[in-house]
Formats: sequence, structure tokens, C-alpha cells
Amino acid sequence: MQLYTTLLSLLFLGCLVATVTYFFRAALFPFIHRIFPYSAVSSSFERDLEDGFTSAAFDLSLNVDSGDTRAGLDDNGRREITGLMHKHRLNFDEARVLYFRQLLKKSGIGPDGVPRDPKFISFS
Repeated sequence: MQLYTTLLSLLFLGCLVATVTYFFRAALFPFIHRIFPYSAVSSSFERDLEDGFTSAAFDLSLNVDSGDTRAGLDDNGRREITGLMHKHRLNFDEARVLYFRQLLKKSGIGPDGVPRDPKFISFS
């Protein structure tokens, strides 16, 4: 019974701390930032470069050096490519090509780049 009351007390205390932290998060943020400093990355290309999403064929350092202000790589694409890299043990370029081929297949486009729609008409 004593273990039960101890666990219940700890659960109540945790909920209380979480609630107080949530309501006073704006006031607590400067103190937390002083204890755990971090530096925000200024652009997505810098974040992509730091995460290893670059290669000789897909060089993002030129984008970062030139001060490119575009958003960088798509978040969904980043997750998919990262998953492919880990699942199939591929490097970035191989995972990027596999992701692109999967994207084409989902869109009804063959590996040769021709749409697989039976109504598609092509003029030579």
C-alpha cells in the first residue's frame, strides 16, 4: 500500500510540475536557454548540410556559401530519404534516386519518364 501511495504522489507531483511549467513557459524560457544554450541554424540548407544531406552530385555548400534563402529540402522528403538510408544501408545519392523513383511510381510515371496513363498521347 505504501508503494501505491508513493507512486500516486510522484504521479501527482509530475503532473503539477508539468502544468506549472506549461503555464509559465514564456517566463521560464530565458532561464532554460541560459542553462542549455543552443544556436538556431539560420537556413534549412545549413541544417541539411549539417545532417549530411549533401554529396559531390548534390552539393549544398554552394547554396549555404551564396546565402541562398530558399527553404531547403522538403521535410517529408528528408524523412523518407533518411528512412531509406537506414533501412537499405544506402548513401545519400542512392537513397535520393530511390526516393525519386518511388515518387515517380506513385505519380503514375514509368522509370523512363513517360506517364503510364492509357489516355496519354505523345507526338514525336
